[in-house]
Amino acid sequence: MTAPVVSIAYHSGFGHTAVLAEAVRSGAAASGATVHLIKVDEITEAQWELLDASDAIVFGSPTYMGTASGAFHVFAEASSKRWATRAWQDKLAAGFTNSASKSGDKLHTLQFFSLLAAQHGMSWVSLNLFPGWNASTASENDLNRLGFFLGAAAQSNNDQGAEAVHQADIETAQHLGRRITEQARIFAAGRAAVA
Repeated sequence: MTAPVVSIAYHSGFGHTAVLAEAVRSGAAASGATVHLIKVDEITEAQWELLDASDAIVFGSPTYMGTASGAFHVFAEASSKRWATRAWQDKLAAGFTNSASKSGDKLHTLQFFSLLAAQHGMSWVSLNLFPGWNASTASENDLNRLGFFLGAAAQSNNDQGAEAVHQADIETAQHLGRRITEQARIFAAGRAAVA
């Protein structure tokens, strides 16, 4: 079986989300995927074609003012050319985001990603982790320490740089990379079995 191709289409305003994108890349590559990191605010036609040829696309953006960044919204709107031709139909999709606040309305950003995927006819892959850090015996170092289900969510202090992204959030993003790769492999095997 050929290696799944996973593309990570992301925007990072101050570097925190780029750290998470690299963690998703690391997890996907460790699971055998061919991975492309694509900065959506610098996307080229060749990179659009990489997205078209991918088995899975992982969307990533900081959460600004309760939604994905403006740069990510520009990319999402530009993807309407792919929507019109169903270029991303039946691909897998997942997402990750970061904000300074523990909640920060990150759920809305993940919902935006999942709706974008649904409009393209993609199949959404959730984080599939129990929530961490929600009992007296738990720790802020738990995977999924912020308790999101739809995708990977991180919290980074607004007075610290990208080097301060919490290790548990990095490991949660790595988990997302492994999960999307495993699901892409299962999806491809199923498609081959019924072909």
